[in-house]
Amino acid sequence: MRWIVKFADARKGQPMKQALAAEILDAYQGQGNAIRKRDDVHKMAQANKAFAHFRW
Repeated sequence: MRWIVKFADARKGQPMKQALAAEILDAYQGQGNAIRKRDDVHKMAQANKAFAHFRW
């Protein structure tokens, strides 16, 4: 939810209620900035899991 609000706030030229509604609809459809951020975070977590057995 935090990412959805953040990316809705970043949409310029629209009132916040319209931007938030558009971002929620994009998330529902599996697209948009919040979903892209979620996928990037998931990929980074998977990549870092491969190195979890190393002791630094």
